[in-house]
Amino acid sequence: MDVVVAPSEPHRVAIEDLLTALGSEEMGLTAGDAARRLDAHGSNELRVRQDVPEILRFLAQFRNFFALLLLMGGGLALIAERLDPGQGNLYIAIALIAVVVLNAGFTYLQERQSERIMDSFRRMLPSMARVIRDGETQLMEASRLVPGDIIYLLEGDRVPADARLLEANGLKVDLSSLTGESEPQHRDPDTAAAAIIDSPNMVFSGTLVQTGNAKAVICATGMATEIGRIVQLTKETKAVETPIHRELRYFIKVISTIAIVLGVLFFAISVAIGKGEIVSLIFAIGIIVANVPEGLLPTVTLALTMTSKRMARKNALIKDLESVETLGSTTVICTDKTGTLTQNRLSVTNLVLDGRSYAANDPGLPTSPSFGMACKIMARCNDAKPTDYGFTGDATEVALLDFVEAFEDGRGPTARRVAEKPFESAVKHMTTVCEADHDEGFEAYLKGAPEVVLDLSSRVMLGGVLVPLTPALRGRVMENYSALARGGERGLGLAYRETGDPEPPQGDYVFTGIVGMIDPPRPEVPAAIETCHAAGIRVFMLTGDYGLTAEAIARDVGLIRGEGTIIQGADLAAMTDEELMEALKAPDIVFARISPAQKLRIVQALQACGETVTVTGDGVNDAPALKNADMGVAMGMMGTDVAKEAANMVLMDDNFATIVAAVEEGRTIFENIKKFVAYILTSNVPQILPFIAYVLLDIPLPLTVVLILSIDLGTDLLPALGLGVEPPETDLMHKPPRSRGERLLSRNLLLMSYGWVGMAQAAAGFFCYFYILYDGGWQWGQELANTDPLYRTAITGFFAAVIICQVSDVIICRTRRQSLLSVGVLTNRLVLLGIATELALLALISYLPACNVFFGTAPLKAEYLALSLPFALFILLADEGRRVFVRRENPFVLRWLTW
Repeated sequence: MDVVVAPSEPHRVAIEDLLTALGSEEMGLTAGDAARRLDAHGSNELRVRQDVPEILRFLAQFRNFFALLLLMGGGLALIAERLDPGQGNLYIAIALIAVVVLNAGFTYLQERQSERIMDSFRRMLPSMARVIRDGETQLMEASRLVPGDIIYLLEGDRVPADARLLEANGLKVDLSSLTGESEPQHRDPDTAAAAIIDSPNMVFSGTLVQTGNAKAVICATGMATEIGRIVQLTKETKAVETPIHRELRYFIKVISTIAIVLGVLFFAISVAIGKGEIVSLIFAIGIIVANVPEGLLPTVTLALTMTSKRMARKNALIKDLESVETLGSTTVICTDKTGTLTQNRLSVTNLVLDGRSYAANDPGLPTSPSFGMACKIMARCNDAKPTDYGFTGDATEVALLDFVEAFEDGRGPTARRVAEKPFESAVKHMTTVCEADHDEGFEAYLKGAPEVVLDLSSRVMLGGVLVPLTPALRGRVMENYSALARGGERGLGLAYRETGDPEPPQGDYVFTGIVGMIDPPRPEVPAAIETCHAAGIRVFMLTGDYGLTAEAIARDVGLIRGEGTIIQGADLAAMTDEELMEALKAPDIVFARISPAQKLRIVQALQACGETVTVTGDGVNDAPALKNADMGVAMGMMGTDVAKEAANMVLMDDNFATIVAAVEEGRTIFENIKKFVAYILTSNVPQILPFIAYVLLDIPLPLTVVLILSIDLGTDLLPALGLGVEPPETDLMHKPPRSRGERLLSRNLLLMSYGWVGMAQAAAGFFCYFYILYDGGWQWGQELANTDPLYRTAITGFFAAVIICQVSDVIICRTRRQSLLSVGVLTNRLVLLGIATELALLALISYLPACNVFFGTAPLKAEYLALSLPFALFILLADEGRRVFVRRENPFVLRWLTW
């Protein structure tokens, strides 16, 4: 038999039938059978990606419109160089192609990094496993395991494949990476559940054996395992396009269309008026180069990188640069409770004993008749272990022992444990049986959910006396439990009974009391949530905890301000998609007792409502939700590797307040990208108009292509980068999130850049150009050679005027609403460095002889440099006046002049 098919529900069939279906026996497979099955089923590995040659991955980066346009410009420049050598077109072609290659290389590296999401799944599988082959136990590569193999599992092993237990000794498996269940789960070969994932007689690939040992038969390998299904779901879950990527794509489309239309149009006009094909082709290249801001994408990348580094210093590690801005457009944050809103530090706060409630630090607590027995139950029904630094184990059990240790005689003498029924999420309780302290026989100790412990009890201890557990007493106990839950505490019921049988009893316990424990909220969370509310961001809690406890924490941190909406996992399961989308319109929502699959459903429903969703997660099963969300945030301290790789951001401190700080950074970077886009586009007008004037007015070309590139890739780059790190304006987190319809390249931004500021710069350039020409004796219609000193001086004057006006432009772009005086003209050091670099490059291009030869420029007299200063001053003062009317909310200015 080469291909074997396990039953669809291997956990529910008799073990003999399962072994028969798998063609196996308890002594394992032969090497020959295993080899044939390996060929038929494939290796026990997670197939996480398609094999695509790396060269094709790299070439795919050249498909965007911007890259194609620049490559076309470079190709045209090469043609022009071939037709008319020595005119500098070769350098233009090299520069344009280099820009495209650098941008493509960066994008390629970013995509390669994202593939680590799938690699992390593969790392969860062990490299070696113990398997019976040919009747002997062998240690072999886990990738060679096949269905029907018999394996051994020991403490500390990672399970290599999905398997049905044949034998188990005290086996507990940590399923948190797969199911989100925080406590290790007891495994029992003889117990099955309806759902395979909940069945104690199964172990699953990638989970960890915490204690005990077992023998099992493999039912599924590789992609057929439960974790394989998650891998497949993650592969099929499309990564959501980031808003900034969408906006840049739109920006490139608009600018490229303008460039092509103008290039073709004026090429035709130039040919029609007799300029000649070669001259017209060079002219068309100039139009395209002048329209395309070649330095934009590198500037965006560098700005995002610097923002990411700032966020890393605030414990927010950004993995995908473009995701920085996504945070700024977030409208809903779906957050976990434990460790994110709370401190993940459980401690005992209250005890309900003998019919009354005691604070944990109440001096009268030790005098309660039931206190000693309560401490004994907490200590003996407990698997936490002592270390040199306290206790280690489950957080709940560590908190109980920490409390008991505070009382010298609280634990009583040590007793030998003879039996145990470990905690299981299905039954919600744990039982241990120990030898009695003084008499013969045994004592059983029980702890668990209070309602479950009550169901297993027939009596209650009140004032040291055992009385029947009547419905009235049960009601009082549940009232006390609800009171603890409303206070945000987790309640744990305690009970005991004497028995002559070492096996854990099934009932007739004595209910002793309730322990109230709390994981306190982080102190900085309420202010962070208030900031979210002020910024128009809704915050939803998604937790597996009980509704009352979750609601109490939500109210404590300010997440619920009024009545609020509590949706239980069972209620969510009964909702249709339409009903869920309607329910999500509520302002303050807590989802309690939900599963990771329901988390993904909530995220998708929010996105269907048009929301931009940030979601937190820490388990393997959170990976699809993290990837599907607009912004996935993984926990750095508690999160699994898979969750961290699937997320866009990792919180190194697991703190909700860090998310809010990152949201502010995200909003800031969008504002700043808009600022340097406005700055970069402004110089397009004085770059384009010289070519139009050259064709229509029949004058010497006022600005060459080489000088245009020196502006776009040289003088503009560092000032634009300075705008990318501009501090946020003071009202940034008091405004609602930007809508999905708000464009990076808006109508008003184009009016500002191509309208008055760009026109002012062009006017300065033409004024300086013609002033120098006429001052040198030029006559209208007179042709000038490219080598003529007067022509070189005039184009240098035009270039200098643009640079000087760009200094004013970068200053006014620092703020969109606030006065320059309020933010401080000298506060952004990178902008100041950019201005200094800009002027230094102007000086080099104008006065360095080697640069004069390369750029075709000539030195300028001081009076020529001063000609553009009035234009630069006008730009500064006019925009400061515009901001005054913006702050006064003038309707005309808000409609037409606010970008």
